[in-house]
Amino acid sequence: MAETILQFGTGRFLRGFADFFVHEANEAGQNVGGIVVVQSTAGVRAEGLKGHDGYHLALRGYEDGQVIDRTINIRSISRALEAGKDWAAVLKFGAFADLKWIWSNTTEVGLALDEQDTLTDDPPRSYPAKLTRVLWARFQAGKPGVPVLPCELIENNGVVLHNLVRDQANRWKLPADFLSWLEVECVWLNSLVDRMVLGAPADHPLYGKDPMLIMGEPYALWGIEKPKNRPFDFIKHPKIEIVDDLTPYYLRKVRILNGIHTAMVGKYMPKGFETVQQVMKDPAALDWVLGLLYEEILPAIAYRVPDVARFARQTLDRFQNPFLAHKLSDIAAKHEAKRKVRLETTISEYGKLFGKKPVKLLEAIEFTPT
Repeated sequence: MAETILQFGTGRFLRGFADFFVHEANEAGQNVGGIVVVQSTAGVRAEGLKGHDGYHLALRGYEDGQVIDRTINIRSISRALEAGKDWAAVLKFGAFADLKWIWSNTTEVGLALDEQDTLTDDPPRSYPAKLTRVLWARFQAGKPGVPVLPCELIENNGVVLHNLVRDQANRWKLPADFLSWLEVECVWLNSLVDRMVLGAPADHPLYGKDPMLIMGEPYALWGIEKPKNRPFDFIKHPKIEIVDDLTPYYLRKVRILNGIHTAMVGKYMPKGFETVQQVMKDPAALDWVLGLLYEEILPAIAYRVPDVARFARQTLDRFQNPFLAHKLSDIAAKHEAKRKVRLETTISEYGKLFGKKPVKLLEAIEFTPT
């Protein structure tokens, strides 16, 4: 299998998301190719991925009202490198003629420059500097640009990463024709990723046998914004959506999925509920959540987001996943900032549209966790 993808990040999210999609596409005969993964931080994940038998992803939860519990042997990773030990191999692959994609998930914190990075570091500290070095090596080798697809959870992540790489190149005083190559030949794609991926479930038959075992929910969405005036081809999969504008998809996720999560914190943490699943199992609490969703959140945003009814049903399936215990205390982190974005905006829009106050949303913002 030809190696065609350079992936920065070996964490469980990419292994249960992007690497899953590549595996499924290869199994379907799309011949996407193999992934070379790069571990940037110290740890044992790269070593665990160096075997040839892949690793296992347990998909567990509800999908279309049915319980899903199946395990997939993911075999899309061909090599695993450690940036600190194998940087020369990373740069060599970056200049490889068959390379078709570079993607990453370094967390939102990873999309930042480090003042101490220099052009001669092997490797630089920050991800944008590492990517700049890889692209500089590719440019020097006379190879064409490649699409760059960040999976970090920030809006316009492709634009943000492009700006960081350009700034890093300017700091290093790299030539103008390289900056032009970054702009003209490389394609910087905005994306939205959505799937919960967790560690190994203790009740799984492979627990303790496969050190790289992970668990993911059946739901997944990889939304990718089409580049303007550029040819574009990507993996074909029903859970991958190529769209003209990701803005309404972000809005849908933040106001519905994340909004209900934050509302549960405000309404049910004071009542002693500990998890999303406990809320969904309580008849009175479930009625409240359904009323919040269908009477207040959806009416405020349905006119400007796509496929809203199906997304709402999928969200309820995800909340009721019997294999998860999603803690309200985890959702409560940075609650005040989340409340402003996820709930108060909907309250304002609802009032403007209907000339009255949304009762349940107002109940949800009364509580501030300490």
